[in-house]
Amino acid sequence: MVLAPRLDLRQSQSLVMTPQLQQAIKLLQLSNMELSAFVDAELERNPLLEREEVASEPVPVVEVPRDAVEALRSELPLPDAESPLDTSWADSDSSPGRVTETDGTDLGMVEAGLSMNGGSGGSGGSSRGDFDEDMRGLEETLTERPTLRQHLMEQVGLTFTHSTDRMIAAALVEAIDDAGYLSEPLLGFADQFGCDEARIEAVLKQVQRFDPTGVGARTLGECLALQLAERNRLDPAMQALLDHLPLLAHRDVATLQRICGVDAADMSEMIGEIRALNPKPGLAFERSDVDPVTPDILMHALPDETWILELNPETLPRVLVNNRYHSRVRRQPLSKTDKDYISEQFQTANWLVKALHQRATTILKVASEIVRQQDGFFRYGITHLRPLILRDIAEGVGLHESTVSRVTTAKYIATPRGMLELKYFFTSAIQSADGSAAHSAEAVRYRIKALIDAEKPTEVLSDDKIVDILRADGVDIARRTVAKYREAMRISSSVQRRREKAFGI
Repeated sequence: MVLAPRLDLRQSQSLVMTPQLQQAIKLLQLSNMELSAFVDAELERNPLLEREEVASEPVPVVEVPRDAVEALRSELPLPDAESPLDTSWADSDSSPGRVTETDGTDLGMVEAGLSMNGGSGGSGGSSRGDFDEDMRGLEETLTERPTLRQHLMEQVGLTFTHSTDRMIAAALVEAIDDAGYLSEPLLGFADQFGCDEARIEAVLKQVQRFDPTGVGARTLGECLALQLAERNRLDPAMQALLDHLPLLAHRDVATLQRICGVDAADMSEMIGEIRALNPKPGLAFERSDVDPVTPDILMHALPDETWILELNPETLPRVLVNNRYHSRVRRQPLSKTDKDYISEQFQTANWLVKALHQRATTILKVASEIVRQQDGFFRYGITHLRPLILRDIAEGVGLHESTVSRVTTAKYIATPRGMLELKYFFTSAIQSADGSAAHSAEAVRYRIKALIDAEKPTEVLSDDKIVDILRADGVDIARRTVAKYREAMRISSSVQRRREKAFGI
């Protein structure tokens, strides 16, 4: 074998993604709001691009006619009457944040107990629903509200006269989190200021008397105790209840009655008083200005049962190439560098216009196929949501699954049943008991929640009983799957629900 340098000529084929193709794929993943920001940046950088102030052509519109969904609709069992357009099901998977105490108490469960039966927690709204319920006026939006720390620092200056106490109080206020709790140990403050822990504790006691009541607490029990003390309701029985909040989180009311030495009526009244308290008093000053979700696609129904889909013209960026400016510049005597720059920007501008048009066409194509295959959901409700995967849509529109995945990322559609993300319509399948068409996992989750919401206090459904009911309806589901769906919806077990209904909590 001879080892010597030599030159070989080989011919091969390979697929290479150009930078423009990579950018076009990236545009598919952007929502209309994100795309607007991208286009604004391109308008500032490219002198041959200009915004189209008046649309020269209408927004792309796609119709999903009635005959396009007849074949799919024939597979669906028609209900006795059309379901009302209720979007409450869209919130079934929403859950509040959970905070765990150092002793293992699940504050998320305790707060759920505090907010039941008319408490301050409530079920809340959804970003998919009506945005008009909590819309603030323009004046309130423009007014800068003080933060929790600013509010507390004002009270520090009015309360403490000694400079050292004022510095300790200021350090304590800086350590209080947005919920109003002090998580740092007092020993660290004592080392910082070179004093004993008793002095830090004395300053903290005064801080805990600030507004809002309950701020500066180190545990949930201490926060509730501060609020009860202000109302002159912190008696020994109530203190015993606060010392055993884990039992309240598990709805073990019978054990709490024995510990507190009260009967069922008194215990119910005590729980009602705790439920009226605020477990996170600092959040009243930390309201964040969250922008509402803006739909990328608008969906309307015509009298002839035809669905109309269009891109939202309010957020759809429109640009065009300034050909007159390009012609005028080309007639000027330019250097080679300038000519290359103008040529490159002209090509980039033309590519962007074509890419935006292709993006709009692809989004409408994918959305129309989703609407066609989920026609039963839009007409009759979540119980008719079909199992759907990316491959089903990709085969229907002739695109790759990865392209469908990019198109449905961060895209929202405003429908007669609320505002939904396109990803929402892709759900796994649960086999039918008789071997017929499979059921959507989301529809089964809704069915489980409906069964639990409708149960009587004397007939609380166990997971096994729910399995029997669903199998009688043709859904082949395991008990562990029912338990998994129930826990994902933050629904307690049958034992805990029986305790709640027995004691009215």
